[in-house]
Amino acid sequence: MGKNKKWILLAIAVLSVIAFVMAVNIRFPVRHLDIIRAHAGELDPALILAVIMAESSFRQNAESPAGAQGLMQLMPATAEEIAQHMGLEDFQPEDVWLPEINIAMGSFYLNRLKNIFGGNLDLALAAYNAGQGNVNSWLANPEFSGDGKTLDTIPFMETHNYLRRVRFNRRVYEILLRFHPSRRA
Repeated sequence: MGKNKKWILLAIAVLSVIAFVMAVNIRFPVRHLDIIRAHAGELDPALILAVIMAESSFRQNAESPAGAQGLMQLMPATAEEIAQHMGLEDFQPEDVWLPEINIAMGSFYLNRLKNIFGGNLDLALAAYNAGQGNVNSWLANPEFSGDGKTLDTIPFMETHNYLRRVRFNRRVYEILLRFHPSRRA
């Protein structure tokens, strides 16, 4: 009986690990990785996956109440501006729904924000969520920034929570990408 009990416990442990891995992969899908890698620029693909997860949960047709669209939730005016910066002469507003275009534009925009904010990823992510103007005004306000270069406090709870979600998602995706089949290719 003792030997059978060990095998049963081992089988339960193995099945539990498999179930956990499956649950994580369902909760944190790895989709569009080739597109993400092609357009990541200076950004880590795990970060872009984390942003997509926080923005749309990988729902290609997601639209926010404010009107942000697609996987990386781009506002139409922002998408138009990004298209100009990227030199996309044939860009049409409905192109934002295509994963390759949305990810290319969202990644370009996040890279641009990171450069604008001197490489500070937290500021870039805050600007991606709340707008560059808001972040600039927070940096200029001693109530939110003691040095004018970093934020001590984020006055928008939504943006504060957004940064926490993206950071958490990024840690999960860093682990998932270590074991992703594309690493072995």
